[in-house]
Amino acid sequence: MNKLLILPIVLFLAFISSAFVVNEGQSGIVMQFSKVKRDAEGKPVVYPAGLHFKVPMIDTVRIMDTRIQTLDDPADRFVTSEKKDLIIDSYVKWQIDDLAIYYLATGGNKMQAEALLKRKINNGLRSEIGSHTIKDIVSGKRGEVMETALKRMARSSELGIKVIDVRIKKINLPDEVSSSIYKRMRAERQAVAKEHRSQGQEKSEIIRANIDRKVSIMLARANKESLEVRGDGDAISSKIYADSYSQDTEFFAFLRSMEAYEKSFSGKDDVMVLSPDSEFFKYMNSKD
Repeated sequence: MNKLLILPIVLFLAFISSAFVVNEGQSGIVMQFSKVKRDAEGKPVVYPAGLHFKVPMIDTVRIMDTRIQTLDDPADRFVTSEKKDLIIDSYVKWQIDDLAIYYLATGGNKMQAEALLKRKINNGLRSEIGSHTIKDIVSGKRGEVMETALKRMARSSELGIKVIDVRIKKINLPDEVSSSIYKRMRAERQAVAKEHRSQGQEKSEIIRANIDRKVSIMLARANKESLEVRGDGDAISSKIYADSYSQDTEFFAFLRSMEAYEKSFSGKDDVMVLSPDSEFFKYMNSKD
């Protein structure tokens, strides 16, 4: 009875120790005596997602994530062909291409793999960026630069990794360079603003001078016309007076004398010393 119970238990334990599961998005390889298990053609045996079996106590399973990974580290400093520094923030899309080589090169450690890949990618980017100017990298040739860099690093055979994409997220100048550029731009803008103000001031002075000249001309013409009108009025008035007084000269003399009397005696303290038979008192002495 005991032997009947032991056999199923042993078989169950053997099944448990020999079976292994590979999840979706992962692949596995089997190590036999610290060597990668290979098929008849010498290629590593790769186990896709699903349930698989191995030889207990002999085979060791190494399961690795074969999905596309993103390497997104902090920005780094690069030097262009003009010997100018740039702070470039980029990211890399990569994927395991050869599980056996990847495991032997990195021990299946993702952090170790990304550290080695980052070093390789940085070297490739430095080589590519170092052969271009800032204008090329920032302008429309930026895509060409990244495409060339991707072709150089499309397959990292020594790591068993395939680089799918390399992209630049942001390009900045070093802080000290940015500060000097901003100061220069500010000075240039201030110079342009000062020039525009001076030009505006000059134009305003020209406009003001033209307006003053036109006003002076208009006032002169108006004054001339007013003098002409006043002269014409005075001439007409004098003519009317002359025509009126010529009709009765005696009355005209009498009226002029009355006006003279009025103006002469307008003040209470006025004193006049004249002879009683003076011509001035002609109409006062007259008995008619």
